[in-house]
Amino acid sequence: MRHARLIAATALLAATAVTVTSVQAQSSAQPVIGLITKTETNPFFVKMKEGAQKEATRLGAKLLTAAGKADGDNAGQVAAIENMVAAGARTILITPSDSKAIVPAIAKARAQGVMVIALDSPTEPASAVDALFATNNYQAGILIGQWARKAMGTKKPVIATLDLFPGHPVGIARHNGFLAGFGVKGITASTKDLVNTGVACAQDSFGDQTKGQTAMENCLQKNPDINVVYTINEPAAAGAYQALKAAGKEKSVLIVSVDGGCAGVRNVEGGVIGATSQQYPLKMASMGVAAGVNYAKTGKKVSGYTDTGVTLITNKAMSGVKSQNGKFGLANCWGQ
Repeated sequence: MRHARLIAATALLAATAVTVTSVQAQSSAQPVIGLITKTETNPFFVKMKEGAQKEATRLGAKLLTAAGKADGDNAGQVAAIENMVAAGARTILITPSDSKAIVPAIAKARAQGVMVIALDSPTEPASAVDALFATNNYQAGILIGQWARKAMGTKKPVIATLDLFPGHPVGIARHNGFLAGFGVKGITASTKDLVNTGVACAQDSFGDQTKGQTAMENCLQKNPDINVVYTINEPAAAGAYQALKAAGKEKSVLIVSVDGGCAGVRNVEGGVIGATSQQYPLKMASMGVAAGVNYAKTGKKVSGYTDTGVTLITNKAMSGVKSQNGKFGLANCWGQ
């Protein structure tokens, strides 16, 4: 009997040792974090990837990266999630191309214990992920709308909007924020549909320079009197400027945008863009990686929305609209 108890005790100690060793191995293993962006070519996401890699290196994590083939490529992002889960990612950071269609893939990953954090773009519903680190895109639109309204003075505005693509919450928030800031009534941060009150021409640019140029050309054909252009981002703004320049209208049309990237701020300095709302993808990425490493070590997840900030950048300050100049913008572009 004593011999049996001794064997049982020995077995229990062995099992305990295996368990402790297993826990220690898990806690000491290198954290694996995935980053999935909308594209690999948009400067915003290029910089986000750089920021994530820098923070991962600093914290001793392994970073896996992937992207859709183009803005809107949901299938590519779904495949990336599945591949990263199979590769052992404990946290996945994602900028959703399709805020609704990506939700089932996210739910599947979370069911396997993966923490999922949205960067820059929310999912629909927002609760589909554990947390969101992003710009307040509606406020970004408000700022450039307020500035543009003041910059126009007594001129009658004829507005063109170069948007993202139908249904995306970031595109809707920036577009509607711009119009609300410009003075269109009845729009709030919770307005879910694209409002086109007072808009002479609305075209989708997919955040791409070439498509932005085509969109601007289409708008000029529709209404050659356009004198204010809102663009979803600075690549689209660069495309719009090329179309305006080809038409000899680059000096008579005001362009406002969102991003505050280094190239975009240089375009503010050069007079191509009148004002832009600067956001901080490096901050989003580094916060996401840090949260992922902490989850791998402690099992504690982050939750809710974290506003990563927005600043209006212009070299032509307008009374009543808080802004910083191009020098500030270059010192802080992308959050560096």
